Amino acid sequence: MGKAWLGLFGGLAVILVGALLAWQVQTMHGVTVRDVRFAGDRGTTISALVYMPASATAAKPAPGVLLSHGYINTREMQSAFAIELSRRGFVVVAMDQPGHGYSDAIVGANDFGGPATLRYLKSLPQVDKSNIGLAGHSLGGGPVVGAAASDPTGYRSAVLTGSTPAIGAVFGSTAKAELRNLALVFGGYDEFAELMWQVPRGFDAPTSKAMQALFGTTAAIEPGRVYGDIAAGTARVLHVPPVTHPWEHFSSGGVAPTIDWFQRTLDGEGRPLPPANQIWIWKEVGTLIAFAGMAAVVLATFEILLSVRWLHRLEKRPLVMEGAPARRDRRWWLAFGLTAALPAITFFPFMKLGMLFFPMRVFPQWITNQLLVWALLGAALTLLVGLVLKAPKPAVRADWPRSIVIALLSVGAGYLSLHVVDRFLHVDYRFWVVGLKPLDLAHLGFALAYLPLWTVFFVVALRALHARLPVAGEPRRTHYAAGMLAMCSGFAALLGVQYGALFATGRLAMAEPLNTIIAIQFVPLLALVGLIAVFTWRRTASYLPGALICALLVTWYVTAGTATHWSPAFQLPTPG
Repeated sequence: MGKAWLGLFGGLAVILVGALLAWQVQTMHGVTVRDVRFAGDRGTTISALVYMPASATAAKPAPGVLLSHGYINTREMQSAFAIELSRRGFVVVAMDQPGHGYSDAIVGANDFGGPATLRYLKSLPQVDKSNIGLAGHSLGGGPVVGAAASDPTGYRSAVLTGSTPAIGAVFGSTAKAELRNLALVFGGYDEFAELMWQVPRGFDAPTSKAMQALFGTTAAIEPGRVYGDIAAGTARVLHVPPVTHPWEHFSSGGVAPTIDWFQRTLDGEGRPLPPANQIWIWKEVGTLIAFAGMAAVVLATFEILLSVRWLHRLEKRPLVMEGAPARRDRRWWLAFGLTAALPAITFFPFMKLGMLFFPMRVFPQWITNQLLVWALLGAALTLLVGLVLKAPKPAVRADWPRSIVIALLSVGAGYLSLHVVDRFLHVDYRFWVVGLKPLDLAHLGFALAYLPLWTVFFVVALRALHARLPVAGEPRRTHYAAGMLAMCSGFAALLGVQYGALFATGRLAMAEPLNTIIAIQFVPLLALVGLIAVFTWRRTASYLPGALICALLVTWYVTAGTATHWSPAFQLPTPG
């Protein structure tokens, strides 16, 4: 019991250290960060983080930059750019696109929120209205084009990272703009080269006919060379760093060109620094540390709650593994291989099939709907495989009332920690493509609708995991390693195949760019699921408490970070 309390306080200490590190990095040199809401178009609301440098005042306004994230991301995903620009003296407004984060409406609404965000940026008294920049990653090109079209002379330069001026058409936007002083940053290993610029590889972007037309040339574009005239607003430049699409906003090579372009095209920054001078990665390290601390808090809370009289009946000591094999035989390795491989093998086809689970009022997030089709069909296959292999059934009693209560309280402790960190330090728990945000009321409603479906998946998946993988008398570390690898190694192998082919040939082995990027987060996420599953099972000899904790965490994680597509006026996008 003493170890559990030590784990709780240790987890809270880790959260505090990580969150303070992240806060310190993003407020370096007197920058303040504010969480704001402002009016969008047609009665909507847009959320954003405002990074205000100390050097920017109403008496001495500074250049301002509008930042936008890509599809199924949020404003925090652009923190590398926001931190580096603000510490150099730029006022930054990092927006949540409509249908993302805390902005309402749906994906693509109101020219992706770009015009309203530009108006808000220019309304700040600390911003020099004659020195405005626009920047977006991937679908973040939509707000950039929308803002530029709404105010063609109201900005001086723009950066599209892993994007194209035509990106808005994917979601039916008709906004068009002849972007002023445009920098393009397109990774040589970008997974969307064919979609964005109609070339087979990112390294072939300089030969794209569409890009050449944009640059006013018929020859291959020379990366790094400035075409046109900055003073006239006609400048164009291309950078092709050797990075993938999700690395474009998470690498020094992807961030530096944006810093360089705004330093060249906007005047009045308070603290000039070389583009290669970057500190943003330490903010990500801090939020990763805090994320690990939250996981420790959830598990420690679970163990502490087992000592509560009513919940103590869940505990089962010493651990009994009824029917567990004495060693890892051929049957065990077959079960392990199927557990690891089945989710990964079915991911692409089931995600494609999941597109038929259209957004609707109760289930408004299309990507979440696809993930649930994959999860539930996978659960059905797991049951079928169990029947074929005649897998042993766990000899446990499923105590639903106590399992529900302990799961809610355990996850609630982790949620409370995030709420406090977000409220006072304006950081969440994240690293790269993995991010955990607090839920607003709208997303809480979505989560309550999705939770029963995720619960079905995790009950089936973890019941099968504990029926097949425990070995009598095995060391604790081996048990944890087996559980975590069984859950995540299939996705690790899938990504190894995809990115091995990409780095070797310039193309993914299977043409699934979006779903490949989505799959990246499932390696750490499912490893965490395996950790929780083994931890809770070793203390209760039941799959149910761990399944409910994982269902709550994954529902929260996916719902808070995924785009909203449904509205009463929702229409399916039309090809072309």
